[in-house]
Amino acid sequence: MPDSAIDTSDIPEWTDEMWGRAVRGRFYRPVKQAVSLRLDADVIAWLKKDGQGYQTRANKMLRERMLKDLEGR
Repeated sequence: MPDSAIDTSDIPEWTDEMWGRAVRGRFYRPVKQAVSLRLDADVIAWLKKDGQGYQTRANKMLRERMLKDLEGR
């Protein structure tokens, strides 16, 4: 069905208040890229101490630091 054939007359227009409550990136899932990264053995041991998911935890820490850095610009 072409876009021109879709009836959107029953959908209300978004107000400034609605846009003010919008959350950017709520469902954002960045593309993952496999890399080979050499880290100190004690850093890897620390990441692995809580079990599975250490790569996800490392990614989360790096993302938080990246976002903090980007806010400062």
